[in-house]
Amino acid sequence: MIAHPLIVFDVNETLLDLTGMEPTFGRIFGDIGAMRFWFANFIMYSSALTVAGYYVPFTDIGSAVMKMLADTRGITIEDEDRKELVEKFSMMPPHAEVPAALQKLREAGFRLFTLTDNLLEVQTRQLEHGGIVDLFERRFSADAVRHHKPSRRAYAHVERELGVEPSQLCLIACHTWDTLGALAAGWEAALIRRPGNEVLGVGPQPQIVGADLDDVADQLIAQHGEKANVA
Repeated sequence: MIAHPLIVFDVNETLLDLTGMEPTFGRIFGDIGAMRFWFANFIMYSSALTVAGYYVPFTDIGSAVMKMLADTRGITIEDEDRKELVEKFSMMPPHAEVPAALQKLREAGFRLFTLTDNLLEVQTRQLEHGGIVDLFERRFSADAVRHHKPSRRAYAHVERELGVEPSQLCLIACHTWDTLGALAAGWEAALIRRPGNEVLGVGPQPQIVGADLDDVADQLIAQHGEKANVA
């Protein structure tokens, strides 16, 4: 019997701060706000390709979307721009509260994992650069099943690898599209209200909503107590 749910984290923006990429977009597009527009389209097209039955690695989609948006504005994207995008994406720092909040969850007996659309090697570089890679027991990538989140196959991959039922898992993410996928798969979900992200008033709702990861961690600990997981 598992006393606590196994906690699975989204990585991009949930744990890592996207705003470090704004200078790159400011330089190329003359508008740091282009970063948010790019990321929203990045997620939209990764989902669209998955629904249409095509798989493209996540970073390749990000590069293609940047070029597409540049083309709509008459801007030329150089090879150095693409390299800078990949580099910055691999070097995003954690949000300020993340390391301590992750440690708090571990000390309360929660087992921590990740699930991201990034290739496993990209995710590993990100978490190593952020100094938090050792706080996770295992890391998972949707690349293993060639279906980006919120495809059911991405979440099922984690279930199979860990040998648990969907009800034993809880996703923490700052994106409602991700919590929708997890909830539809039978997981619990917690939503972090990062800037620009909010609860959607339709569809299944996350069981926990918090201002940041520290807030979500406190709610999880209060809900499940501080007893360690037992097998």
